[in-house]
Amino acid sequence: MKSRLNLTIENSLLEDVKSYAVKNKRSISDLVESYFKKVTRPSKRKNIIDLVEKLEKPTINDNADLKDLYYKENAKKHGF
Repeated sequence: MKSRLNLTIENSLLEDVKSYAVKNKRSISDLVESYFKKVTRPSKRKNIIDLVEKLEKPTINDNADLKDLYYKENAKKHGF
């Protein structure tokens, strides 16, 4: 069952939305409904930012020469 919803938005935005709907062969109601479904349902995929924040933070001296550390680490791995 569908229900009516009354929205108030700026005229310029409404014109842009109408143009977008015509170009994509969709109704404004369909666009709004799709958006609401997207924001109210939890994402099945994890957000990349959340995943990165969960990573263990490296312990690097603030005064360390990162370029030098990189080359030394690769020398160990590849026998340079």
